[in-house]
Amino acid sequence: MKLSHLKQVTQYLEKFRKISAIYRVTDTIVKIAFDKNDEIYFNMQRANSSMFRCPSFARSKVYNAPFDVVLAKRFNRADIEHVELRNEDKILRFTTSISSAYKQETTYLQFEFTGKYTNIIILDAQNTVLEALRHVDLFSSFREVRVGQKLQDVPNAPFVAKEYALDDVEAFLYANYEKEQSQQLSSLKKQKVAFLTKKLKKLEKIYTSLDDEEGLQEEAQRAELHGNLVLSNMHTIKPYNQVLILDDYEGNSTKIEFQRVYATVGQMSNALFTKSKKAKQKAKNLYKEKESLESKIAHIKLFINTVEEAKNSSKINLLFPKKEQSKKIKRNDSIETFLVEGYKVSLGKNEKGNIEVLKNARAKDVWIHMKDQPSCHVIITTDKQNLPLHIIQSAARLCVDFTTTSKDKYLVDYTPRREVTMQHGANVLYNKYKTIEVDTR
Repeated sequence: MKLSHLKQVTQYLEKFRKISAIYRVTDTIVKIAFDKNDEIYFNMQRANSSMFRCPSFARSKVYNAPFDVVLAKRFNRADIEHVELRNEDKILRFTTSISSAYKQETTYLQFEFTGKYTNIIILDAQNTVLEALRHVDLFSSFREVRVGQKLQDVPNAPFVAKEYALDDVEAFLYANYEKEQSQQLSSLKKQKVAFLTKKLKKLEKIYTSLDDEEGLQEEAQRAELHGNLVLSNMHTIKPYNQVLILDDYEGNSTKIEFQRVYATVGQMSNALFTKSKKAKQKAKNLYKEKESLESKIAHIKLFINTVEEAKNSSKINLLFPKKEQSKKIKRNDSIETFLVEGYKVSLGKNEKGNIEVLKNARAKDVWIHMKDQPSCHVIITTDKQNLPLHIIQSAARLCVDFTTTSKDKYLVDYTPRREVTMQHGANVLYNKYKTIEVDTR
């Protein structure tokens, strides 16, 4: 971020009198709600730091690291006493205070837009580090950033920065978001669509390579016939033969080949009967495998469409939450799981997945389904009585996105899981519910 721009944004920030709320929305982006509804985002990514405004930005998860705990404790509902740039450099400092029954506590919130050492540092009135987004040791920088250590000032820049006038600071902040999102969104879409397309091609390849049911039935009959022929000619067959030439019941010469040698003729016939049984079983269950693959292929296509239609990178980050690395957790491939601001949202990919999410849900969890039409079942896992409406709206949008690609207005019902009664398969009955509208146009 240019120093000239930062100076003008600092003047813009001087109009605010209070920090109503502050928290991280991603690993490197902090949201500050000033006064009542003025929300500004501080992107503290190394070498690409910026500030921006936008209509909404989905919170990827709820952060509870020591930095986030101190951030909330020191700055939620804090009064802003002063806003300044330290030493005329790219270091934005808020001087804040919180009054309690016993004392008034002053705390500094320092945003350092300094390239490689970009950071957010929380300091007490004596300039001692209380917490930081990134802790820095003396091996990495001349300036240590460590809890309990007094923070040194950054030396003045050895040059005079050029001035770049801004006509409208708010417009500049919104433009920052649009520019950054456009670049990130294009890159993310390309990356995620390529990943999903690879999975889709793999599934389509498996589907096209499935055996034909008629061919499997013929194979089963042929193996059964060969098994009976071997039993009928036991007296003429020698063990360990891998190729047999026998006459069938119509007098036609038949060639029988084995993949391995068998010590007895009985083992030869058993191998053929086993082959026949497996082919029959495979033919019997072939439709299940086809249905499973068809539902997975349809789900991936919906997933690709949802990524391609995403309006911002936060939506894509929501669609691809970081997976917990645990060998003990067995992943159910008929259920898709997302995290919406820390809330677990489970979605059935097919009928089996819909049944699973319904069975695994608890009474207080929230169930979501499109009104009066088939759709995937969605469950929001929660212990809270009052779930924020925007979480329900996000989950409802996922319900629509993973049901249809048509752009329209859709009604979506939601209710606690205890109000939903399972009928046959994934069919359900429910009475008490609320309805919201999802517009995908």
